[in-house]
Amino acid sequence: MDDTVQGLLQYGYVLLFAFVLAEQVGLPVPAVPVLLGVGALAGGGRMSLTLAFAAALAASLPPDVIWYELGRRRGARVLGLLCRISLEPDSCVQRTENLFMRRGRKALLIAKFFPGLSTVAPPLAGMVGIARWQFLALDVAAAILWAGAWMGLGYVFSDALELVASRAARLGNVLLIVVGAALAAYVCVKFVQRQRFLRSLRVAQITPEELKGRLDIGDETLAVVDTRSVLDVTAAPYAIPGALWIAAEDIARRHGELPRGRELVLYCS
Repeated sequence: MDDTVQGLLQYGYVLLFAFVLAEQVGLPVPAVPVLLGVGALAGGGRMSLTLAFAAALAASLPPDVIWYELGRRRGARVLGLLCRISLEPDSCVQRTENLFMRRGRKALLIAKFFPGLSTVAPPLAGMVGIARWQFLALDVAAAILWAGAWMGLGYVFSDALELVASRAARLGNVLLIVVGAALAAYVCVKFVQRQRFLRSLRVAQITPEELKGRLDIGDETLAVVDTRSVLDVTAAPYAIPGALWIAAEDIARRHGELPRGRELVLYCS
């Protein structure tokens, strides 16, 4: 048995704990490959699924509980912080809120299967007032379902995964360079897209001071539209006086309600 497999066998539970913890904290570190690898080794009788489950739960629950409590106390600020470290921060909160609107509390059971959303879901659960005991029960069930699905897949296809691992080991550093380059290219593309998006917004921005000044003088050429979601409004029930509330996802359906012949100012936070 080569040194790589020996190292995985010796530190497998520690690696599993570290990768799951990093992903749940919000870092762009994928835990799925480690879950698959541990499942494959368990399928060959070289690791314990029970200990692997324990490691995954021990790594997943504490950060989820912390994010939940921060969501209860800090609300949207916490979501903003988490989404700033996401690879796709512009749609991060909205996707999670839409998931909650469609699925309710059950969204917690499937959020871990979506990168980025798994970190945002706990604070959002705290924001919308899900009871602590309900959150804990759903989060434990979600961690078992998520870890069990990936480790179970690795267990069932352990022979195929070990074959892939052995061939990858022969490639050695070449494979690491290729994978690293692909990941770096992906991150760079997302970064460039993000900067272009922000530049497009800057062109059409109005400062809060400018908006307040025009509202104070009763500028009738201006109309303000509040595009926050139902969850955002529930968490922070404040609005600019006179603003028309149309959630961003409803604008296409309710476009006829938008004032005609007036300059529209849209805000979402």
